[in-house]
Amino acid sequence: MSQVGIYFNQTRCTGCHTCRVACKDWYDLQVEGVNRIRVTAIEKGTYPHLFLAFMAIPCYQCATPACVAACPAGAISKRASDGIVVVDRDRCLGREKCEKTPCLKACRSRAPQFGPEHNAKMQKCDFCLDRLVLGEQPICVEACPMYALEIGTLTELQKKHGSNQEAPGFRHPKTMKPAVVITAKPDIYS
Repeated sequence: MSQVGIYFNQTRCTGCHTCRVACKDWYDLQVEGVNRIRVTAIEKGTYPHLFLAFMAIPCYQCATPACVAACPAGAISKRASDGIVVVDRDRCLGREKCEKTPCLKACRSRAPQFGPEHNAKMQKCDFCLDRLVLGEQPICVEACPMYALEIGTLTELQKKHGSNQEAPGFRHPKTMKPAVVITAKPDIYS
């Protein structure tokens, strides 16, 4: 298996949310509700020593995804061919029927999400699998005006960008092994 991963260059991200808006548009998601990719701001310091960085947060397609183990219906699985974590929405019990939505609570990056509709089925980022199959880039990668996102096999990304997985605003349990490589913005005031 060649694990597909994502590269995020935190030094390039301006927090414009184009990745998030493009994703919502592509999947016809309501303004309020599911965000398959989110962008958070990390603000630290006091004037004049301020630090601002952004973190793009899709699903990181973990090697050991907590959401897979937590799903009581077996609706979430990790593809053997590329390591992408997918949801079978037909098997998902739905927000109201699933006892305490364990998949949502198990994921540290809150990738599994439920829409606002009655008994919404879980959905999450799958690196735009429908586009990958056609040889296209995920919509967030294609839309980013700063070229801060890139998709490839984790091995290729590590060869090209290194193996760093640490950055301001990014926390994950080491046991989950997220498929991400990050160029972190230096925090000169820490």
